[in-house]
Amino acid sequence: MSPPERSGESVILVHGLLMPAVSMALLAWRLRRCGLHPASFGYRARREGVARAAARLHAFAASQPGPTVHFVAHSLGGLVVRRLFQDHPDQRPGRIVTLGTPHGGSAVAHRLAARRWGHWFLGRSYAEGLSGEVAPWNSARELGSIAGSRPVGAGRLFASLPLPHDGTVALSETRLDGASAQQVLPVSHTQMLVSAAVAEAVCRFLRDGRFGS
Repeated sequence: MSPPERSGESVILVHGLLMPAVSMALLAWRLRRCGLHPASFGYRARREGVARAAARLHAFAASQPGPTVHFVAHSLGGLVVRRLFQDHPDQRPGRIVTLGTPHGGSAVAHRLAARRWGHWFLGRSYAEGLSGEVAPWNSARELGSIAGSRPVGAGRLFASLPLPHDGTVALSETRLDGASAQQVLPVSHTQMLVSAAVAEAVCRFLRDGRFGS
């Protein structure tokens, strides 16, 4: 039996670098099963950059129904959400969960940006987020960070990441001063999008403001 619908609670899903909005589809299905109303926001990280994506996310959020709007963001998407609250803090009530977001900058991105082809590959996403040069998190909004500890991913080909890491982002890079809570789960960076355990943790935080029972 599905849980009762949580009337008026929308949740916007924001994907990561080089990932399409459809990459969040399974997570959206699972969030729908816990009574939320999910909608996926798409952007072009390389060309658009974090600031322009955040401006469009502001307009997208305004179009969502209900008095409560949560955000769930994977990887770079978490930096887009942070920029949203920096530039447009007047959002409706709701909570935020980031999945494998390098809040402290990305060692893999640093290595890529040092190469001409890598700088092109990252586009505007590096200077506007992945470099780590972003504004502090000063919002009173509850934000939970989920990190992975399964070290499987292409990121290991470009940088030596300290353990634990998820194959792309180190646990230390996901920490954020001012965050409400952090959860570490045995998943890789990409696996977060299809993990039932991650979806359960997201639902719990959006409901209660904490990952623990």
